[in-house]
Amino acid sequence: MHKRIVTIERHIIDEERRHPGASGDFSALLRDLTLAFKVIWREVSKAGLVNVLGLAGRENIHGEEVKKLDVLADETIYKSMDHGGHLCVMASEEHEDLLHIPDRYPKGKYVLLYDPLDGSSNIDANVTIGTVFSIYRRITLSGKGTLEDCLQPGYKQIAAGYVIYGSSTMFVYTTGDGVHGFTLDPSIGEFLLSHENIRIPKRGKIYSVNEGNACYWRDGVKNYIAHLHQADKATGRPYSSRYIGSMVGDLHRTLLYGGIFLYPADSKSPNGKLRILYEANPMAFIIEQAGGRASDGRKRILDLQPKQLHQRTPLFIGSEEDVHQAEQFVQGAP
Repeated sequence: MHKRIVTIERHIIDEERRHPGASGDFSALLRDLTLAFKVIWREVSKAGLVNVLGLAGRENIHGEEVKKLDVLADETIYKSMDHGGHLCVMASEEHEDLLHIPDRYPKGKYVLLYDPLDGSSNIDANVTIGTVFSIYRRITLSGKGTLEDCLQPGYKQIAAGYVIYGSSTMFVYTTGDGVHGFTLDPSIGEFLLSHENIRIPKRGKIYSVNEGNACYWRDGVKNYIAHLHQADKATGRPYSSRYIGSMVGDLHRTLLYGGIFLYPADSKSPNGKLRILYEANPMAFIIEQAGGRASDGRKRILDLQPKQLHQRTPLFIGSEEDVHQAEQFVQGAP
């Protein structure tokens, strides 16, 4: 019996057919995004052969040096999405202000927020990197999109996803009805359905955190990690530590194998380091749709009301039972 071959374009169309009132705009938006990701993959895959590695000679708004490939990925997404008539506004982790749709193009009913190249500090070392995105319906009625359209809590997302550029390139996304993964077949240039209806285990055996920051952690986090170092009652072994330093890579592994990824607040970063809109919200939406949990240690990530485009948050995300246990330690009641 032959396995059916499903491209991401076909999957998007099939999903659209399940909603008789759909106009097709949202499906077209996702198809445009898919093309942008293929272009980025092409450049990432030959990054060592052309002049796209290294620094671009400037810093982004967070004071981080911008890599040449960051710039290319950012421009590729914007230029792929600015003229389709589906979006009213965009915002990127690499830009301080909103990215408006040029006046000469029509304005649509959706909002796109994205991190063009997560983990870019690893580019020159050929370590896993990725793109993260989030889509909302606009709040304003017409015209140019506004800050209000972007500053929506994560539970209002209508789609979120990421592309991971690794040993194989995968596109993982959700529209609020399960999580599906597509692997790029370079020989035909298509994303093919490879991981249907991904479910994260209720509990894992792996934790992922930058332990180089341990001296800055608060007691609850220190106690939690110390607990994970002890032998588990069920397995007789402690949790294993795995940390790539690329959020997309670490969370992709967590999604498939279970466990927990955490980037807690600490004395150096009292508000956390990860951005709500570009990193925490889309990943939380994906993980929850796969049966997991995402928290800032006290509150559900998707319930947070962002007040700034680049607002940060602590993040505890992964298997439901693991995150729940981490929350107990953070709140002082293990």
